[in-house]
Amino acid sequence: MGIIDEIKQRVDIVEVVGQYVSLAKGGRTLRGLCPFHSEKYPSFFVYPEQQSWHCFGACNTGGDVFSFVMKKEGIDFGESLRLLAERTGVVIPSRSEPEASKDQREALYRANLAAAEYYHSLLLNSPAGERAKSYISRRGLSLKTVTEFQLGYSPGSWDGLKQHLLERGFEESGLLTAGLIIQSETGGTHDRFRQRLMFPIKDIRGHIIGFGARVLDDSLPKYINSPQTLVFDKSSSLYGISLAAPAIRQRNAVVLVEGYMDVITAHQNDCRNVVAPMGTSVTEQQVRALKKLSPNMVLALDADAAGEEATLRAVGYENILEAEVRVIILPAGKDPDDVIREDVTMWRRLEEEAVPIMDYIFNRTIVGLDLTTARDKSLAVNKLLPVIGQMQDRVRRAHYLQKLSAMVRVSEGDLETTMAKLKPGREARSGRMTREPVPEAAPVPRQSSPDEEYCLALLLQHPELRERAGGLAPEYFDTSENREVFVACQRSGDVPTLKAGLDSYICERIDSLVTANLPAGRVEEKFADFVLRLRKKFLQNLMTKIAEAQRLEGRAGGDIAELARLQEQAKEVSRQLGEVFPQKDGKSKSGR
Repeated sequence: MGIIDEIKQRVDIVEVVGQYVSLAKGGRTLRGLCPFHSEKYPSFFVYPEQQSWHCFGACNTGGDVFSFVMKKEGIDFGESLRLLAERTGVVIPSRSEPEASKDQREALYRANLAAAEYYHSLLLNSPAGERAKSYISRRGLSLKTVTEFQLGYSPGSWDGLKQHLLERGFEESGLLTAGLIIQSETGGTHDRFRQRLMFPIKDIRGHIIGFGARVLDDSLPKYINSPQTLVFDKSSSLYGISLAAPAIRQRNAVVLVEGYMDVITAHQNDCRNVVAPMGTSVTEQQVRALKKLSPNMVLALDADAAGEEATLRAVGYENILEAEVRVIILPAGKDPDDVIREDVTMWRRLEEEAVPIMDYIFNRTIVGLDLTTARDKSLAVNKLLPVIGQMQDRVRRAHYLQKLSAMVRVSEGDLETTMAKLKPGREARSGRMTREPVPEAAPVPRQSSPDEEYCLALLLQHPELRERAGGLAPEYFDTSENREVFVACQRSGDVPTLKAGLDSYICERIDSLVTANLPAGRVEEKFADFVLRLRKKFLQNLMTKIAEAQRLEGRAGGDIAELARLQEQAKEVSRQLGEVFPQKDGKSKSGR
């Protein structure tokens, strides 16, 4: 089983989407307000049996769990793959790349440095950078800090950076590999980052390995990052690490915050042992890298659902660090940037008063519980006992078992018996354990369709067919990995060009499709037939989903406007199906 399939096997789309959307069950589906556009009436549906989602509102699109995370977090497929791997406890093996020479890495470092200098110069010297400078000024950053972190501004033009670097001798293929430019659907290339405040990301040696980029308005996604490259891996990178490393060693402690601005503000105020992961999640790779500097980790993550989940996962990292993780208790409604700007002395005091992570989890768990009742005692035990169970330090595990026993007034022996029955499951990395899984509750992973793979193989092995792919659309492919391959197929050029900038697992899929054994002859006829098959399947699935949405609306006495809109969508899909069937009937079945 490959990494992608293993993650699908372990992940449940309802759990993932439920971290962002409040879902209400209706029959075999769940629904809620779409997280991608503003709406008052829920048009967003999740389908547990298919492990998919669809928005019938302004988005009018859907996909699998990977596409949801990509869209919600503003990240690419590789980043979503690693994020979900971390959440589900799937270990992505490190990959040695013998073909990647020192010269190739140095070329990427040079391109990123040149891009950072370009962005930095625009921020400081160009009229276009005034908006970004105004934002920086409002956040209270000094010129010294802006220079130290080499902050920049990416212009609104489509190819400003590209033209600048080409004039300085860089090659377009190298800029694609570095992730600084991307290939458009028409086959051309343009800058990846436009009209954003730029945050160069450095490794511990000070090489610029990638970029984070923030919008200067309320558009989404708020942040985007460089894609996975030979030198940039989001799951192992830490923002500010090159500047923070000396202070981490000196103070023998590292503070992890959530955002770029948290790090920058901390450093400006001489709190220099502060770094940030590339997102809310703290990964095992990051923890192992930090352990080389200090085993003492302090978390100061936002007190939202994602921050709470990341904090819970960090209990398991105590086993790696062989030390106690502590948590800074932030004032309600404030993040580290707010606290430091208002009163740096308070921040230092909060760091000194950081509590052991297990005490923090205990305190958070019992809020609102009445531990004189059997029900709430059971809730507390179900939440806390699995976390205690994953602690390898026997003394600390015994300490917290005693604490839980005293809290709920249940004997340690009974708690130990219950803990012994718990079985580490896919939630173990996130601080949860499960009893023996219930087979009927397990999600059914969405598998790659043979028709989709055959169609993609034809496109890759016969580039002349790309001109005939107008009848295909990305949403006709059920899985995100197949959509990624199809989007790559729409580009011009040979296979190595198509693979530029793609995640390694997508490149592997492309390689397997390129070498797939396809019967010779009637290539154009076969391709046309598979295009119709995929379109027909997509439209039929969409019609089924619309019918389910209509049924739920009608049963709940739904909004008249919503029912009318669904009816119009049903008519349009029916019309398109009417176009497909005559074509299908007029064609013979294609052999493979």
